[in-house]
Amino acid sequence: MNRRQLMLTAGALGLVGTPALAAGADPDAARDAWFYALPLIEMATTRARVLKTPGAAVNKLNHGRVLSDHTARAVTTPNNDTLYSIAFLDLSQGPATLTVPATGARYWSAAVMDMFTNNNAVLGLRTVGGEGGTFTLVGPGQAARGPNPVRVATPHAWLLIRTLVADAADLPAAHKVQDGFVLTAAKAAAPPAYAARDADPAAYFAAARQLLAADPAPASDLRILRRTSAFLGAGPFDADLAKAGADKAQLITKFALGRQSFVQGWAYPRANLGDYGQDYIYRAIVALAGLGALPVAEAMYMKAAGDNGAGLFDGDGLYRLSLPAQLPLDGFWSLSMYEATADGQYFFTDNPLDRYAIGDRTAGLKREADGSLNLWIGRTDPGGERSANWLPAPKAGPFALYLRTYLPKPELLDGRFRFKAVEKV
Repeated sequence: MNRRQLMLTAGALGLVGTPALAAGADPDAARDAWFYALPLIEMATTRARVLKTPGAAVNKLNHGRVLSDHTARAVTTPNNDTLYSIAFLDLSQGPATLTVPATGARYWSAAVMDMFTNNNAVLGLRTVGGEGGTFTLVGPGQAARGPNPVRVATPHAWLLIRTLVADAADLPAAHKVQDGFVLTAAKAAAPPAYAARDADPAAYFAAARQLLAADPAPASDLRILRRTSAFLGAGPFDADLAKAGADKAQLITKFALGRQSFVQGWAYPRANLGDYGQDYIYRAIVALAGLGALPVAEAMYMKAAGDNGAGLFDGDGLYRLSLPAQLPLDGFWSLSMYEATADGQYFFTDNPLDRYAIGDRTAGLKREADGSLNLWIGRTDPGGERSANWLPAPKAGPFALYLRTYLPKPELLDGRFRFKAVEKV
């Protein structure tokens, strides 16, 4: 890997301060085009999976009635804290209206993401409060005639609503809140099928062109679009160059996924998570490993360094995470266990407790005398009082740990507070 590629990877991981692709010699056009298009490809792939769900349709809000478990495979790194309500939007025929119920003190958020995975708005307890309201989701070039307009940067978009569940007994109340979220929009046809990220490069770039035609890029991306016009613009392109560029991009992606920057055992998100600007490689990496990520003001996602500092654990022994009695946040927290797939994605793993995460709402946790917590992570039950705080790992294979903190306070956002590392016992 040459210096230019290393610098690109470093930019994606937050190791340098400038946006990826913003500096240096002439970039490899096919490689950069692959990175630029990946969020569009991943959004289209996820949309296709969701629309295969019975009863799903474009511009229709579908409520997930159970918390995600090991069978949930539509979106990488799901959480086990909130119910999801999902709609893929087509605003080309006019605005949509989202009615939000009164939620009281219950955490909720409604993220409106464009097809480039930027959060154009996050409505929620932090920004709207718990009183509810009516919001008008407005596509590009449309007049905002309804109440509380929310501008969406692309004609197609993803509405992802999270509703917090305290415990199993809280599910009926959470369902009632979900039922209060109502989406009203014109009927729209299902989109055509698009190639996925593992497609032949020619098919990948053909799909990217189609997606860009349906959801044009912002004017602020004109520089990268000019640089990659041989692959993302009109006209034929060199298949050999396309393959070479795609191969380079995939190599950098694998390198980036395994070479994150860790501080005291955790990889912390960059400040531009969820609203990426011109940081195209970082945007692509998140689309692959954490599609639908919220901005850091709403939630911070931390990944543990793992056994070799590359973000994965593979040991058969016991691990411990020690947490203080109080964490610097105004929302909730959870530690989630994921099995790692060969293509860099993460899903919950089957286990004897049906426990996929431990958090502030987990019943029966044993605290120390000072209120602090020791969480025990491993493939087998640690036994005794430790069993109450056990987060089961997969029976075999690599796994990853993600710590979620919702509504983080300034000391967590700016780095004054750091978590202790997960340690082998």
